[in-house]
Parts: sequence; C-alpha cells; structure tokens
Amino acid sequence: MESGPVIRKGFQLKKQVLPVLRQDYASTLIDWFRAHDFEVQVGQTRIVLAREFGFCYGVDRAIQYAYETRARFPDRRVFLTGEIIHNPFVNRRLQESGIEFLPRTPDGRKDYTVIQSEDVVILPAFGVSVEEMEALQTRGCIVVDTTCGSVMNVWKSVRQYARDGFTSVIHGKYWHEETRATASQAVAAGGHYLIVLNRSEAHQVADFIRHGGDPMAFLRAFRQAVSPGFDPTVHLVRVGLANQTTMLMNESLEIQEILRQAMVDRYGTDCLAEHFRAFDTICSATQDRQDAVQVLLQRDDIDLMIVIGGFNSSNTGSLLHLCQQKVPSFHIEGVQDLVSADRIRHKPYMQAPAYTNGWLPSGPLTIGLTAGASTPNSVVAGVVLRLLDLRGEHWQDAPWMEALQTVGAPSLG
Repeated sequence: MESGPVIRKGFQLKKQVLPVLRQDYASTLIDWFRAHDFEVQVGQTRIVLAREFGFCYGVDRAIQYAYETRARFPDRRVFLTGEIIHNPFVNRRLQESGIEFLPRTPDGRKDYTVIQSEDVVILPAFGVSVEEMEALQTRGCIVVDTTCGSVMNVWKSVRQYARDGFTSVIHGKYWHEETRATASQAVAAGGHYLIVLNRSEAHQVADFIRHGGDPMAFLRAFRQAVSPGFDPTVHLVRVGLANQTTMLMNESLEIQEILRQAMVDRYGTDCLAEHFRAFDTICSATQDRQDAVQVLLQRDDIDLMIVIGGFNSSNTGSLLHLCQQKVPSFHIEGVQDLVSADRIRHKPYMQAPAYTNGWLPSGPLTIGLTAGASTPNSVVAGVVLRLLDLRGEHWQDAPWMEALQTVGAPSLG
C-alpha cells in the first residue's frame, strides 16, 4: 500500500470554521479583562489575571486544523491518535463533532490496524514518534499533522546532535507523548538519548560524568529513560541538551548548567565544545506564561492562585509549581472543580487529583488566575464567574456588564 499524503498547512478553511471556534473557545468577558488591565473588583473580591495565559499559537493552530479537517471530510472517518492537546473540554468538543480517538490494544498501545486508506488521521500538537508516523503511512490514509513548530525545533536539534555523535539529554517526563516523540527522533537519526526529569536526576548524571561509576546501577536508575543499547561510559562523553517544551524554563537552564559544569570539571574549559552543546529549545509561549505568573506573584496583595488546565497538562503543572512557592495555589480543570465555597477538586503538583475543604477565605480577597496553553478563554471566563458566585458577589453589577451589552455579547462565556 502506498503512503498517504501528509497535510501540514491545513485546508485553508479558517473562515468557514471560525464562527464555531469563537462560539466554543472565545470569551467576551476575557476580551474585557484584556482591555481593562487584566483585573476587576467586585464587592470584596478582586480578580487579577496573568498578562499571558491560555491558548498559545501552536494550540490555536492545532484546533483550527482539526475543525478544518472535519469540515473538509464530512463523510469520512476522522481519527485523533490521542488527545490533540491536554484539555478535556477541547477533546470532548472534537469528539462531539464526530472525530474519533484511535482505539487502544489490550496492552494500552494505539491500534493502527483499524485505519483504512480512505480514513483521515490527525496528529496532536505535541507530535508522535517516528515509529507511529511510519505505522500510519503504511496504512495509506491521509495524515493531518498539527505538530507545533516549537516541538519540531527541538526535533531538529536532537537530530543534529545525533548526526554529530552527541547524546541528546532531554529535560522532560519520559512518559509524556512529546518527550517520547523527541527521543524517537534521536534514535531515528542514529543517536542515543537520556531523559532527566529534574535537578536531582541531573546531578546524578553530572556525578557519573565527573567520576564514572557502576554502569548497571546507572541504567537501573534510568531504566525507562534511556535509548536501547545506552552505555553511560560511552554515551555521556558527548552530550547535547534539549527539553520538553512545557517544562519549567528556569529548571531547564539550571540542568543545562549542571551538566555543562560537569563537563568542564571532567575535560576542561578548552575542550568543552567537544563534549557539550546546548541549542535554545525553550518554547517562547511557555516562557511567556511562566514569566507572566512570576510578575503577577510579585504583587503583595495576591492571597491565592487558581491555575486552570487539564490535569495531564505539563505546562499547567509547571505554572502551578511556580505559584505554590508564593501563595496557596490550586490547579483545576474547569468550573466543575469549584464544588462549593468550602470544597475544591484540584491536582497538587505531581500528585493525583484530590479534594480540599476550607480553601476559599472569607472577607476581602485578591485571587490571581492563570491558565495553561491548552485552556480556552471560555473556560477561564466560567471560572471567573463561578469564583464570584462562591464569594457571594453580584457579578451582574460588575463594571464589564455595560461594555459587553454595548457590543451585543450573547454571553459572558
């Protein structure tokens, strides 16, 4: 069977799908916030939004292409290989439009055998592995590739590392789809990879670079995070740094410095270029949202933070990690998690979702809000209104009402 076409620039149907995109994901309320310095006071409650939050360009583009695909092929089966982005509201809306998720085999792998040549398959914004792409192309179907440009920039770097004989050390989560896809690019280019989750693991790697050690013990520690045939005594001699685009920028830079210094200690400054490389693979949108949160947290009046995004969203988790170092912070998926003024469902950093009681103080309160790059403005708007309801504020008297009525806004969502 011949390989099917790969579509990477959509179908030029933006005008056709724009009305439904606006209906599902835009918000006149959030537009009002942007025009009024990102904050509002209603009664005793002040709500302040970070100046960068929500959909990034890559996510916006991926969703648009998915809607265009459904419009272009109304009578064909259209599949997603998995979540197009990590947001349950968005993925549910796509399923409601008739786009199916690829089924899984009993052991949890994606079942490509159901794909026929006349089908259309959409790839997610964080990409798929080289092996998955090859499996799809052997089916002869149409592939719509929405992989983000920032992710492909990382792929370009690890392929270059491999061609030049450098092992890719990837700051990321070995179980995350984006990191697995990036790692597969290194292997496909003839190289090796090692995935490090945090500073602690980076220090383990740095210690081996400086002093050597037991290769088998090293491989046991990183057994799920190394390429086939990885030998630390060989493949840590020359390394190039890359990262999952949704990780904490500051942590990626610190890990880079930890490993750079280890190479200096082992081989000397004059030989550093022979053993260490680092291309800038930090996503600008991720950085902008993290920077905006840090600016917001410099205010001395923020009492608590609400971070909105899918519970499996890595970039949302990174925002939570920044926030909780300053004030009480809660990562929620949407308005449904704000159960009551006394009870909230949320996801602590790197833990399972949980319920917490007594989360919302009474009296004068300033609440900061941010949202991960996969979160629609409509979801953020719903959270704003729910917070005011739980605080007993009459948001119908808020200063935005007159402005929204003036423009004929059909709703605040």
